[in-house]
Amino acid sequence: MTDSADPRRELPSLDHLLSTEEAAESVIRWGRPAVTDALRIVVDEFREELRVGTRQIRQVREAEILAAAEGYLTRLDIPGLRPVLNGTGVVLHTNLGRAPLPQAALTRLLSVGRGYCNLEFDVASGERGDRYEHCSTWIRRLTGSEDALVVNNTAAAIALVVNRLADRKQVIVARGELVEIGGSFRLPELIRASGGILVEVGSTNRTRAEDYRAAIGPQTGLLLKVHPSNYRIEGFTEQTELADLVRVGEEASIPVAHDLGSGLLMPGLAPLLPAEPTPGESASAGADLVMWSGDKLLGGPQAGVVHGRKKWIARLRQSPMLRAFRVDKLTLAALEATLQLYANPDRAAAEIPALARLAEPAGSVRARAERLLQRLEPSMRDRVQVVDLMSLVGGGTFPGVELPSAGWRIDGPYGRVEEACRSAIPPLIGRIEADSFVVDFRTLSPGDDDEAAAVLIRHVLAPGEAASDA
Repeated sequence: MTDSADPRRELPSLDHLLSTEEAAESVIRWGRPAVTDALRIVVDEFREELRVGTRQIRQVREAEILAAAEGYLTRLDIPGLRPVLNGTGVVLHTNLGRAPLPQAALTRLLSVGRGYCNLEFDVASGERGDRYEHCSTWIRRLTGSEDALVVNNTAAAIALVVNRLADRKQVIVARGELVEIGGSFRLPELIRASGGILVEVGSTNRTRAEDYRAAIGPQTGLLLKVHPSNYRIEGFTEQTELADLVRVGEEASIPVAHDLGSGLLMPGLAPLLPAEPTPGESASAGADLVMWSGDKLLGGPQAGVVHGRKKWIARLRQSPMLRAFRVDKLTLAALEATLQLYANPDRAAAEIPALARLAEPAGSVRARAERLLQRLEPSMRDRVQVVDLMSLVGGGTFPGVELPSAGWRIDGPYGRVEEACRSAIPPLIGRIEADSFVVDFRTLSPGDDDEAAAVLIRHVLAPGEAASDA
């Protein structure tokens, strides 16, 4: 191809494109540097397509380049982190942000985040204050513990405890409790990375108090018990009760830490779930330190709560690692507001979204799905069926526990339907079940029902939107 026949020579220059009326309007919205970069990227893409022959036309119209640049800037302007509608049926969906925050926490976030606050300032005395006190007061009150701390997450809490209490010392853990926390992040690796020397005791399915007692030696620094919140061993099993492990620790003057995982504060607030130890019960059983998550069954922001005996919390406060695990004012604000709701359990049950979604009876979920179906046009209603479903708790909690639920099964090739809903604004995330796309209404709050239906109407159920082959 000669230079005179090269279609790339016909591409308009950046200076010319920037002088157009369309580009001027884009500059007002996004700024000249951003528009210049977008035009350069689009022109380069067109030039490459012309070079390899994937674009066959001899000339590229100016309007086509400008429209492509506008589209690029529009896509760039969409936030990377944005709301989605959860129709998966997994209440604490890790990939979808786990627990939605209660309105009280959102209000507190706005109040604290929009200006200055007393994060580390004691208003009463006029002196420097303690950032942890904002939440530790409520944690002490709700768990009966002597003191408390808040860090980034439960993994950070374990790392802090191990590093401060058992650095270059032995950490004794039951073999059946060496869990993988998530994202291929395993407890044995975390213990070693935090400076502890892991000592496994018992067998995979059976561990007794005597196993711990026999493993204790001069270099033992910590007895760690891990609640099986994200796994289950069934059959011929035996676990050492926390109270028995505490007695072993007291005999040897070795602290006992209990990793509770999900941290359900009050069992009555999740009546559909099996009973499991609460943070307060672990403290009452004598655990020196108790650790659990703020963004799972508590229903607050991502955080790791550590509470227990004052002398051990004081040791943690002295650790240089605490600053690396320190939470900011927004996390503390949201967590404090969430904890305050538990002062009135009825209010917590009604206002904490995760608890409300977990406690809603299946009949109520089905009634919401049926009411919304009746509001659809008859032609759309023919493509939707209300079906019984099973929901999951999620977030690595209550493995194997399913909650009866209900939702919509959408007629049409499931791949095409799923993609259309996922590409919507806001995206509606459902699940594929029995070669159908289903939307579980348990994880759609009553305020999200209409929005989810609107997504389906616009992108799936509207006339002319019938999907082709998956």
